Amino acid sequence: MTDRCKTWTAPTPDPVDGPLVGADRPILEGMLRWHRATLLNICAGADAEQLARRPFASSSLSLAGLVRHLTKVERIWFRERLASMTFDPMFDPALGKDSDFLGACASSAEADFAGFAVECAASDEVASRYSFDDVVRSRGEPMSLRMVYIHMVGEYARHNGHADIVREQIDGVTGR
Repeated sequence: MTDRCKTWTAPTPDPVDGPLVGADRPILEGMLRWHRATLLNICAGADAEQLARRPFASSSLSLAGLVRHLTKVERIWFRERLASMTFDPMFDPALGKDSDFLGACASSAEADFAGFAVECAASDEVASRYSFDDVVRSRGEPMSLRMVYIHMVGEYARHNGHADIVREQIDGVTGR
């Protein structure tokens, strides 16, 4: 492991806020941005080894794994499903469907966080080209882009709760 890996620490994100009244789109875009920043804030201050740590023997969850998972989810919903783009697997397919969690390690933490930022920006750029009423296919069923945002907010809310618990187990930090 390189010294850089040992010393890299997840940075604190800029605060994010969004409208509380008005049209659906700015509210849902703002809520998604807030949940993305919340994940990063939960991780802020943890070093690469802490980010990769799996504090529960019965689980593959780590902070880095959650960041990798949500990076993959961003790509799937916005670039693959909405924009019909195709990509090679994001993470090692030899690790199976949980490669995002199982492949998380200290040596890739910094790159994983950079990848998350890139994928979130790409998701926003792609989504900006579509109407909230445009339809994507999910398991063969139609789903509006509006519902994709609602799904993503729920996905982040769930995993941010996981991240809170993981972080508390790693170093006792709470309330981020």
